[in-house]
Amino acid sequence: MQELNLALQSGLAVIQRNKFEQMIGASSAFQRTLNRVEQVASTDATVLITGETGTGKELIAQAIHKKSKRGRMVFRSINCAAIPATLMATELFGHERGAFTGAYRQRIGQFELASGGTLFLDEIAEISIEMQAMLLRVLEDHRFERLGGGKSILSDVRVIAATNRDLQGAMRAGELRPDLFYRLNGFPIEVAPLRERRDDIQMLVTHFINLSAARHGKIIRSVEKRAMELLRSYDWPGNVRQLRNVIDTSAIVTAGEVFSVEEELLFSTRPTKDAPLGSLRREMANHERKLIERALAEGQGRVSGPSGAATILRLPPSTLSARVKVLKIDVSKFKPHPA
Repeated sequence: MQELNLALQSGLAVIQRNKFEQMIGASSAFQRTLNRVEQVASTDATVLITGETGTGKELIAQAIHKKSKRGRMVFRSINCAAIPATLMATELFGHERGAFTGAYRQRIGQFELASGGTLFLDEIAEISIEMQAMLLRVLEDHRFERLGGGKSILSDVRVIAATNRDLQGAMRAGELRPDLFYRLNGFPIEVAPLRERRDDIQMLVTHFINLSAARHGKIIRSVEKRAMELLRSYDWPGNVRQLRNVIDTSAIVTAGEVFSVEEELLFSTRPTKDAPLGSLRREMANHERKLIERALAEGQGRVSGPSGAATILRLPPSTLSARVKVLKIDVSKFKPHPA
């Protein structure tokens, strides 16, 4: 209990000192990032956040917004990689009724919806060259038109962009306009990967354990020494996102009040260079499914009861039932067949 409380108090002290909610860390690499956030937040400058997948770039963008003069206004976020190129213009700028086949009514775009606030453009390097030209115009002129419309609309929006790509390489490959890069790169912030923030791992682990325990109805009072050593020594290619997912799955399957981690879980969730963004989540779900199925087999298909899977996993039966439903596990196949 003492280990968790001390680490959590230390983490909360760092949050209070930096006045950024949910941004936990005391490492020099993390403090450099926070200093950059402090420097730019009160301005209206365009910000470009770079860093590996899972480092918390959107969290940085939200912190900038909250500390800015726009902090009481809307913060809108879109993932440019998730929107088809043919729909990007409509997504950003909206369209008028009849602008194209199927446009049966007017649609307001993100630049209008974010008016007075902040628009976060994640994975900015994934938009097409044609779309880059349209975006550049808005950043330079602060005006745009809805598709199919002739009215010029004032853009009162602060833009924060982010990417995990090598933008210099993208420019050399002709995939990114240099003029757009220089416009976006008004104030660059680089977020360090978790392997360069090892001093922050214990705080993050404690924070995520408390979140997971509350969410899943568990009581976790301490962390196994070997588990903390393993978590601190691992390189975390998926960064903070991978750490949080590992903690969440491990909290679910931890038996008792001492948090533990299975080493195979770290490597089974390791993202490959070409892995899609959703692969980490799928790997975590697969590992969780195996652990639950093992408990169901031991409990002969019973979820609740003294010898049921929930008791084996030290989970509330309602929590386990919910996970069984989400993971689509067929409980009946673990029940003994009548002779």
